[in-house]
Amino acid sequence: MRALRLLCAAAMMAAGLEMTCPAVAAETQAGAAGQGAARILLAQAQPKDKTLRRVVTRATGAEAKRKEVINAWTVGLAAGRIEGAPLLLAAELARVLDDGDNMRVLPIITRGPFDNIYDLLYLRGVDAAIVYADILEHFKKNTEVAGINKRINYLISLFPSELHIFARPEIKSLADLAGKPVNFNTKGTAAAYSGPLMLEQLGVKVDARFDPHSVAMAEMKKGPAYAATVWVSSKPLAPFLKGKFPPGFKFLPVNYYEKLEYYLPSYLDHADYPAIIPEGTRVPTISVPAVLAVYDWPLETDRGRRMLRFVDYLVSRFPNLQSEAGYHPKWRDVNLAAVVPGWQRFKPMQDRLEKLKAQQSARRTVPARIDATLARKQAAAAAPDNPAEQERLFRQFLEWAKQKQRQ
Repeated sequence: MRALRLLCAAAMMAAGLEMTCPAVAAETQAGAAGQGAARILLAQAQPKDKTLRRVVTRATGAEAKRKEVINAWTVGLAAGRIEGAPLLLAAELARVLDDGDNMRVLPIITRGPFDNIYDLLYLRGVDAAIVYADILEHFKKNTEVAGINKRINYLISLFPSELHIFARPEIKSLADLAGKPVNFNTKGTAAAYSGPLMLEQLGVKVDARFDPHSVAMAEMKKGPAYAATVWVSSKPLAPFLKGKFPPGFKFLPVNYYEKLEYYLPSYLDHADYPAIIPEGTRVPTISVPAVLAVYDWPLETDRGRRMLRFVDYLVSRFPNLQSEAGYHPKWRDVNLAAVVPGWQRFKPMQDRLEKLKAQQSARRTVPARIDATLARKQAAAAAPDNPAEQERLFRQFLEWAKQKQRQ
């Protein structure tokens, strides 16, 4: 009954009525039966004034409209863990694409690029995700997710995520890791998925552990409980910039060869990790491309229309990420037209890129207009008393203009 009294009082206050609730009288007069009577009296406590009811209704209608506006063009972007590069780049992408109620991108902290596939498939409110290119192959072989290559497409190939193998002093090479405990971070993270795949293709079998990297790194400093930790993320990684490590701790070199599927040659150098890699040296490694993936919503649906607008904003505003100060330098390496092997590009994105390419080609082929009248005036000003020199300068300009058009 106490809850009912509170509810009744709140209703009376919202209606602008005096703080005398009929439900209280019902409780004292009717005992147990008063609960039913109080419900009736609570319903009767609604404002009888039609003007007041219209104000309440209008407020409710305004809120409903605002709710619809906020949700209409909001895109949920599954990024990754708070310490990883995907979340940072997702936040920068959200900042550039933001256009008030016309476009809003919400970067989401997730378990990592591997689980982002599940989020993209099943989690409400997720329209796009940052994943790694080698993940799709796993799901193609996994019968629990049927036809994933048709349900999930990509927009663009993003930044490469480098393989970091951070080892104790007694570990000199990849071969020394065979059979030893190596940590790949917790399940669902990029390292926990791509790391074992990479080592498998490199022909190294280890005792794989999946503990939090913070725990493994602390234990590594004490002794050989972990021989190494494996990280797969965009360099530089904050733990190696802030932390202090005993002498001999290092990144192991990883040499690329052509049979490595999905991966690219890369390196780590002194500029990336000045406290670990000596100046003037570089550590070879491999990397896996990150992909901005989307669910292939039917274009006639609300979610499909939302992704169409997202594509337009992405293409038109992407140059800002590459030219404006304050954004991650890896954006400058991203080519919107780059193809991701084994993936299908989202058709509206493909159409948009083809249209952009045609426009750029047309601009290159349209000859620049030559203002002959202006050219003659400039020639006359350069040689006012020499008609022959004026003609020579004019012809020279025409020849120069033709050469520029052919370039």
